Amino acid sequence: MSHTAHIRSHRKPRSRTASTIAMRAGVAGGILSTVAVAGASAAANAAEPVTQTLELPTLTADLSAQVAQSAEATQLAAANYQLQAERDAAAAAAAKEAAKDLAAAKKAEARKKAAEEARLAAAERASRDSQRTTLAAAADTGSGSGSVSTSTSTSASTATGSAAAVIDFVRAQVGDAYVSGGTGPNSWDCSGLVQAAFRQVGIDLPRVSQDQSTAGTQVSLDNLQPGDILYWGGAGSAYHVAVYVGGGMFVGAQNPSTGVVEKPLSYDPPSGAVRVL
Repeated sequence: MSHTAHIRSHRKPRSRTASTIAMRAGVAGGILSTVAVAGASAAANAAEPVTQTLELPTLTADLSAQVAQSAEATQLAAANYQLQAERDAAAAAAAKEAAKDLAAAKKAEARKKAAEEARLAAAERASRDSQRTTLAAAADTGSGSGSVSTSTSTSASTATGSAAAVIDFVRAQVGDAYVSGGTGPNSWDCSGLVQAAFRQVGIDLPRVSQDQSTAGTQVSLDNLQPGDILYWGGAGSAYHVAVYVGGGMFVGAQNPSTGVVEKPLSYDPPSGAVRVL
């Protein structure tokens, strides 16, 4: 054999002491024990049911707050309805009071108008009385052409033709009301009646008494004929007109108190007369 030949080592194998073996066995046993315990614990946990408990203290408090808010909102709505009802009642009362005030104002205006018409009628009567006094004085002093005679030469004459138609019309309106500005058919003022009467025979007279007093030929009050237009006041400034119907009588829309009447000339002596027929 060569002297270089491999010679097996004669080193002694390491001896494992009992303590080392025991420790390793202990470690292994501990690990296995831990694994066994963990597995058992997992199995036990898997076998037990899971129970959860939910507590709702916050939800209950929120619900109470919502209920309180709802009750408050209901009370507020009821208060608003009550306030609106009170406002509506107040508005209705105010409207009713306004209607009463309007009615009272209309009544007051009607009374004022009636008083004004009465005043105008009184002024008209006073003016006629003054004219009557003047004419009577003139008659007493024998002033001739300005005097009024109820026994004129034509007082007994009978109207014919157009004059008869005019007279028939005005007499048919006797009893109608006097209304300022009235032109018929059931209410008249003085010039409205005269204008309508002469329209029956195709004569178109001016609308107002001032113009009607100059519409024809001036005639003497001592020479009146049926159908002549009588006027009170001055020619061109007359404040009243009527129609002479013969027999010392005239028909005219006098005033709101009397309406349309037939009266003798002595009742209200005229100032003058014009003839258009």
